[in-house]
Amino acid sequence: MAGKILVAYASKHGATADIAEKIGQLLSQEDLDADVMPANQVGDVTQYDAFIIGSASYIGQWRKEASKFLGTNEKLIAGRPVWLFSSGPTGEGDAVELMKGWRFPGRLQPIIDRIKPRDIAIFHGSIDMKKLSFFEKLIVRAVKAPIGDFRDWNSITSWTKLIAGELKKQG
Repeated sequence: MAGKILVAYASKHGATADIAEKIGQLLSQEDLDADVMPANQVGDVTQYDAFIIGSASYIGQWRKEASKFLGTNEKLIAGRPVWLFSSGPTGEGDAVELMKGWRFPGRLQPIIDRIKPRDIAIFHGSIDMKKLSFFEKLIVRAVKAPIGDFRDWNSITSWTKLIAGELKKQG
């Protein structure tokens, strides 16, 4: 066994939480022990041997809960296997291309450099207009963001299986 894995996430309307839950399910199917929880509810990180940390991205920023989690715990998770993911772009095509190469907020670069994640993924997100505030709806319309669920579950599954394979090699 590769030890205990934490899948910590920050989600505003649930799409990123769904991705994190799927990652946790896939890890469990690979006989790996994973806890999935919102980043702001994580207690003692020293009980975990590996980390998958993700956040919804809005206007090039991670949710504050995920950013705070990285900043608060960077010394405890550095040196352990870490993977990061962002979710957010909607529409068809390669998520990284849609984000013009963006993978995470630039202000997190120093922390990410110290943590040295094994991979940083960006996944398509979902926009459900019924879940948005009036202000969020205005922004979505102003930037002409495609509406709908664009999450690529096959991509998420493939990424998670690569992580599982790497963790099993260590165990």
